[in-house]
Amino acid sequence: MLSEPKNRTPQLMPIAMPSSDTLLRLFQLLNSSLAMYIADSGIWSYPGNEAIKLAIADLVGDQKNSIERMAVILEERDLPLPGHSYPLRFASIHDLDMRSLLPRIIACLHRQLAAIDGLLATGCRDQAACQLAEEACSSMRRHSELLAQLLARLAAADQVLPAAPLAQ
Repeated sequence: MLSEPKNRTPQLMPIAMPSSDTLLRLFQLLNSSLAMYIADSGIWSYPGNEAIKLAIADLVGDQKNSIERMAVILEERDLPLPGHSYPLRFASIHDLDMRSLLPRIIACLHRQLAAIDGLLATGCRDQAACQLAEEACSSMRRHSELLAQLLARLAAADQVLPAAPLAQ
């Protein structure tokens, strides 16, 4: 006959905190974008192309919003906010025509999207990080499309304008 266990204390499984690796990587990706560098560095640009400047400011605003939301979660988890740096290749950007930089910004967005998609593809277990990553991807795709449309409109306008005659 089987005897009943004597006053056994049930073993509790430890509550697993979500790994914040994805959130930390996402924080660093957004914080080191070319658009953020342009905003942070106060680079001088030639007058004009206000539509480009406004589009970049909108992109940066959305990225800063995502970064702030991530910071709140990291602080709630008692994790220090990671520092960030910009790639050295950004340092060569100065006194620029924003229009000439637009394709580079779009390409940077595409690289960031690929990196975030890669983070999500590894099986994101952190629900908050996954949600923020998906929202960031959606926002970045929208901005990428808007910037590409803006670039196409500017290129079409160039085709309409006659070339200025050379000074003789």
